Amino acid sequence: MTATTKSMSLIVTKGTLDWAYPPFILATTAASMGLNVTMFFTFYGLTLLKKKLDLKVTTLGNAAMEMPMMGMHMVMPNLMGALPGMDGATTMMMKDLIKKKGIASIEELRDLAVEAEVRMIGCQMTLDLFEYKTTDLIDGIELAGAATYIETATKCDINLFI
Repeated sequence: MTATTKSMSLIVTKGTLDWAYPPFILATTAASMGLNVTMFFTFYGLTLLKKKLDLKVTTLGNAAMEMPMMGMHMVMPNLMGALPGMDGATTMMMKDLIKKKGIASIEELRDLAVEAEVRMIGCQMTLDLFEYKTTDLIDGIELAGAATYIETATKCDINLFI
């Protein structure tokens, strides 16, 4: 990283389908604009570095969730998440909408991030806490702790918590 190169860091803490899009879209866009980008995946965000992704969506805690249906937007009440099978139905609806709109998958966005040389750091403490194996994760990432991220973030022009 040179003194004139802009840089951005992101802390990625969520591992659901809907929360996976913002960090990867921002990271790949910033990298395509010439910024040096670092992503630090911690707690549930670490699951986004797993080789096999099985991301889901839930309406619980997401009162703003609206899905386009029959020419209008249907609000997904928070209570729906408590009903059996609703998370699966919501996930299927979201995946169908993503496919219908031609939006890249998380796997595709993650591959773009790797191709764009986005620095991806998996939190070692989280790996240990949830008893993941390094073989569960994609190749080409670093494993480090918060100090490594903070050292990077203090040098960045933009720092985002997602």
